[in-house]
Amino acid sequence: MNSFYASCEQQVNHTLRDRPVAVCIHTGKNSSVIAPSIEAQNRGIRAGMRLDEALRLCPELIPVETNVERYREFHVAIITVLRQFTPDVVPKSIDEAVVDLTRCQPGDGKEVARQIKSDIRTKVGDWLRCSIGIAPNALLAKLGADLYTPDGLVVITPETIDDVLKRLTLTDLPGMGHRMARRLEEQGILTPLELRYASPERLRAVCKSIIGWHWHLRLNFGDEMALDTGVYQSLQATRTMAANQRESAERLDEQLQSLCLTLERRMVRQAVFCQVVVFACRYRDGRHYGDEIKLPEPKQDSRALYHLIRQRFEQFQRTHPGEPVLNRSIRSLSVRVFRFIPAQAVAIPLFEDPVRKNALRKTLYDVKERFGSDKLMRAADLGKDPVFRDGAGFGAVRDLHDDQNPF
Repeated sequence: MNSFYASCEQQVNHTLRDRPVAVCIHTGKNSSVIAPSIEAQNRGIRAGMRLDEALRLCPELIPVETNVERYREFHVAIITVLRQFTPDVVPKSIDEAVVDLTRCQPGDGKEVARQIKSDIRTKVGDWLRCSIGIAPNALLAKLGADLYTPDGLVVITPETIDDVLKRLTLTDLPGMGHRMARRLEEQGILTPLELRYASPERLRAVCKSIIGWHWHLRLNFGDEMALDTGVYQSLQATRTMAANQRESAERLDEQLQSLCLTLERRMVRQAVFCQVVVFACRYRDGRHYGDEIKLPEPKQDSRALYHLIRQRFEQFQRTHPGEPVLNRSIRSLSVRVFRFIPAQAVAIPLFEDPVRKNALRKTLYDVKERFGSDKLMRAADLGKDPVFRDGAGFGAVRDLHDDQNPF
């Protein structure tokens, strides 16, 4: 989807159409642009730009706060449209999906793509635009979708791929990072076209892993469609701090609690417990703090995660005098959990019976899912300025489709 968040806002608010819009977590001057509209992009506004800088560049820019539930609703509606053509649809992020057309009735792939575009406009929103790439594997299809926006349609075939690749740099390839690109360039592979024609043996030697073989396959029409629907390897919740969110230690502490609550909700939904938690802070001067905690027993409860994180950084503060870990110069907070085990496989401790507590936690989220997230709330959720506001997520969205995924 092209400029998805901003297009959703323009879809529901006609006064924003044809005007430069910047979707932000918060609209204070210290906030950042997370999703500019197509009109804003045409005026030089880019994702990640500070809002005050964006307003200087484009004074007519309209900042809009995120409405993540709205974007999720549009996302689900779009996936529903795609599944009318084939059940083999895997959402890769909130604004992107891989569609395997091999089980569709025989026909022209471009005609299917045009019909998808038309159905999204008529059944979901007339202001929504998407770019579609058609190719034998997911990497080349994504490359095609990225070539022309908005509203592009590119078919990559053995006859056209060389013309496509010769116009690109290595880092234009999806999944090609700057470090890998430098490694290839140091060994004389300077362009995507040279990468395509390098032997798999040479690529394995240059990349120092099997990833070189995968690059050879993908650029030569091999490899699978990558309809990956495996379980999550990790879950992460991150907040970029606006000025009012870091004005006091109490507000920062509330933000940490909200991150732990987010991860609790997602682990309950996935029916898993974590065995490792990572807490990280980034500061405005470039410094960072990080801590990986290996849990003595699997955890799912947000309060348990929160208290463990606080205990660890308070211990760090006692041995490293100076500014506290949670201070007003924080730029972002993040909590990540991984090394999951299924909920039903969690051993019951000898001297404690958490079964009722775990059942109550699951019941809480079942009720919230059925009747609405605001119908049953914890005390921490209440207040005139609630901090537990859902954040924007461009990443994985498999948890929105667990009951619909056919694989």
